[in-house]
Amino acid sequence: MALVTSTEMFKKAYEGGYAIGAFNVNNMEIVQGITEAAKEVNAPLILQVSSGARKYANHTYLMKLVEAAIIETGLPICLHLDHGDTFELCKSCIDGGFTSVMIDGSHHSFADNIKLTKQVVEYAHAHGVTVEGELGRLAGVEDAVNVSAEDSSYTRPDEVEEFVSKTGVDSLAIAIGTSHGAFKFKGEPKLRFDILEEVSRRLPGYPIVLHGASSVIPELVEKINKYGGNMPGARGVPEEMLRQAARSSVCKINIDSDLRLAMTATVREYFVQHPEHFDPRQYLAPARAAIKDLVKNKIINVLGCDGKA
Repeated sequence: MALVTSTEMFKKAYEGGYAIGAFNVNNMEIVQGITEAAKEVNAPLILQVSSGARKYANHTYLMKLVEAAIIETGLPICLHLDHGDTFELCKSCIDGGFTSVMIDGSHHSFADNIKLTKQVVEYAHAHGVTVEGELGRLAGVEDAVNVSAEDSSYTRPDEVEEFVSKTGVDSLAIAIGTSHGAFKFKGEPKLRFDILEEVSRRLPGYPIVLHGASSVIPELVEKINKYGGNMPGARGVPEEMLRQAARSSVCKINIDSDLRLAMTATVREYFVQHPEHFDPRQYLAPARAAIKDLVKNKIINVLGCDGKA
């Protein structure tokens, strides 16, 4: 099986009332943990790469890791650029074999966002690649994305129909209160499901995307802090809220911070318990297993896409 686009995945997810997990990858162990979990529960999968991850791991290495995952699992896997911010970056990923790209023009004016997104869509569609756009700005920090709470903004439902019709974009990331990074909420977690419902009403049958949707699992934060970390106040999106979103028009839920927490917590614990060890295989193997367990739980208990491959 070759790489696939998100088109068929999203159609089935919308009709079936579940969401596809879009997991960020940076290295071999993360790819292995994610894809081994998906294989065991027979789930479709989106592996996504940020600009920073692409620079860190190298485009060619990442492509070969994903190719290996397809050979080993036989799963339908979509390779997606997360938060592409320029036409040139999106074009490079399309030319390099990605089957989906996100063009994030949310930092531009509405008119300029349409112009940039349409440019990417025209090039991508000519090469059989799907495109995700974004309206509204999520707060938080993740790789090159850094938006303060003051500069964040909810998606305006009255803009979505014009944006989608003028750009031809295949899916839309909206801002309803999720946030990038591990510090998403200072008070009670709250998502604007009223915005999601209005967007869904205006775009019937259309796939919606949630960014910044890690749950920042308390047990992982506690473990990191126990073994020398310093993450007081880290809070994520409650899993029940994500399940509610997955049952609606949300067809893609992005997960990155939880993967980082699982790997970091496991490695920290290992070094404290085994200070004499220095073989990377000794601490990366349990880190890979922790990612696998986390992803399997997300697929079954949050996304609901197990058995859907």
